[in-house]
Amino acid sequence: MAKTPVIYAVSDSIGETAESVVKATTSQFVQEKFDIIRVPYIKDAQQVEKILEEAKESGGIVCYTIVSPELREHIMQKAMELDVEVIDVLGPMLKAIEKTSGLLPKNQAGLIHALDHEYFKRVEAIEFAVKYDDGKNPLGLLKADVVLIGVSRTSKTPLSMYLAHKQLKVANVPLVPEIAPPEELFKVPPHKIIGLLIDPFKLNEIRSERLKTMGLSDGANYADVRRISEELEYAKAIMRRVHCKIINVSNRAIEETAGIILDYVQKNRDRNI
Repeated sequence: MAKTPVIYAVSDSIGETAESVVKATTSQFVQEKFDIIRVPYIKDAQQVEKILEEAKESGGIVCYTIVSPELREHIMQKAMELDVEVIDVLGPMLKAIEKTSGLLPKNQAGLIHALDHEYFKRVEAIEFAVKYDDGKNPLGLLKADVVLIGVSRTSKTPLSMYLAHKQLKVANVPLVPEIAPPEELFKVPPHKIIGLLIDPFKLNEIRSERLKTMGLSDGANYADVRRISEELEYAKAIMRRVHCKIINVSNRAIEETAGIILDYVQKNRDRNI
């Protein structure tokens, strides 16, 4: 019977790429179960030699993603000495790009997994948007970079999430005639508040579709044009009271509205520098 080899997924980073290549390859041999050993954070020749000697003893294969040219060369030389089968995943691609473009690689391990300051700011902003969505916690209004206000179905939540990916901390508050806005809203600086308005007939269409997806009649008060008009008049009154910027989102994609907000935020930041 054929013996399935132990396969070492070796890397100078976390080894995820090497292991993925191995798994993708071994999946083609459905009748066998392979023993895959991930060996991350390889830094020197001694570590390489130890793995290759293990592979020699077990009749294994070494698949590696190493960015250091010197370490890759050492692996190849040592593998030839020991007669061990090795596969260089990154080397040929690095050489091809360098030859074709004339560019030199950075040869820094783990760049694809780098968690820099920008990444953490984005994660923090997304967590903020979830925590302070739909007026859940009024205390977040005073911590936000942007506060979105508007009636239901004016894209407050998707806008909050889109802006969060741009590293803005966004809270949003629904405006409903029967429910007074939180007092914290009136303490937020006007330039941080964005009011979202929409054409009543456009909103009627959106809400009617929403009711249908919920299995409810589109004749409900929620989608009634007169009720919508009342809500919008109430929202306008609140927006005038807080002296905020107003954007009509009737025929705008989320990206377009977000672009207007981002430009507005940047202008206010430049003004305050």
